[in-house]
Amino acid sequence: MSKQISLAKQVRRVLVGDHAVAEAVKLARVNVVSAYPITPQTLIVERISEMIERGELKADYVRVESEFAALATVYGAAAGGARAFTATSSHGLFYMYEMLWWAAASRVPLVMAVVTRVVGPPWNIHDEHTDILAIRDSGWIIGMAQNVQEPLT
Repeated sequence: MSKQISLAKQVRRVLVGDHAVAEAVKLARVNVVSAYPITPQTLIVERISEMIERGELKADYVRVESEFAALATVYGAAAGGARAFTATSSHGLFYMYEMLWWAAASRVPLVMAVVTRVVGPPWNIHDEHTDILAIRDSGWIIGMAQNVQEPLT
């Protein structure tokens, strides 16, 4: 008897970095997502909300009115046992500053994507690491992606 080997079709897609992060969130089966849009992380949470809307991700998406509220919401969700995710960038990270320390000191399993961006002046949206380095000693475990593929792998 000949043994037939069936290989699964591999689907390859080209994704921008923000969409790769959104795919990783879906694969992690996150339960609660909360975010306040700030460029350039907005594409992450927009894509996640689309996934939830289409039923691809079974999660609650909480629309909040500030960056502080975004982190406070997922902090509470994680403390209650949910898989929680948020994303931010630059000035938004600084608006979360007080909650950063609460979340880190509590050691709750919470994931936050920080799409690094210049903290002005001058005002721009170009990549720089000043924002993430400013919270380096807050107690968060920080992993930096070298390329667009790494957040998803």
